[in-house]
Amino acid sequence: MRHSPLLLLLCLPFLLSACAGLDVRDFGLNGEGSGGDRAEEAIREALRVGTERTVERTGREDGYWGNQAIRIGLPQELRQAGDVLRSAGLGNQVDDLERRMNRAAEAAAREATPVFVNAIRDMHPSDVHAVLRGDDDAATQYLRGASESDLRERYAPVVREHMEGAGVYRVYQPLRDAASRIPGLADLDVDLDRYVTDHALDGLFTILADEERRVREDPAARTTQLLRDYFGS
Repeated sequence: MRHSPLLLLLCLPFLLSACAGLDVRDFGLNGEGSGGDRAEEAIREALRVGTERTVERTGREDGYWGNQAIRIGLPQELRQAGDVLRSAGLGNQVDDLERRMNRAAEAAAREATPVFVNAIRDMHPSDVHAVLRGDDDAATQYLRGASESDLRERYAPVVREHMEGAGVYRVYQPLRDAASRIPGLADLDVDLDRYVTDHALDGLFTILADEERRVREDPAARTTQLLRDYFGS
């Protein structure tokens, strides 16, 4: 795990207290002193910047479809059928189904901002300390634990609406019917709404972890003065 010298310096009191029996409260890192306040402010700022960039990256056109790291492919149940259907001359329809599923995920990603704002606002000093002492994706882990259930509630109806609006099922149903007429293929029965919601959330947090890593490691990603002061410039 890599940290800036300043971040390591801020964590040093924890190491000293373990060795010398000192109380970390002597150093103001329990959220009640200037050190704790500064740490909490910096972590919140890093999360704010990271989540804004994440929503921007995933919520735009091709945010999922154009990113191989998070692009939503066919469900496992459909992959064999997709290959067979492609060989039967239905490749364009299969590609269209995948593209429309990703468009629904991109639309849902725009719903993440208020959920992230609430999760950042509700951080406790203990959450900040856990992020400071955690892995390079500790902030992402915190946000996933604090916000995933709320995000799922917001995503599900948006995914459903956009799956319908984008004509996903108008494309899926003919493919399903065509697959049922091909010997050796099992009947296709996939909850595409849930599948897209699950993978849209996975993609969202994949990008958030990438943004967190950038803030921690890349001075160019520290676009506010507070981030530069805290993590180094």
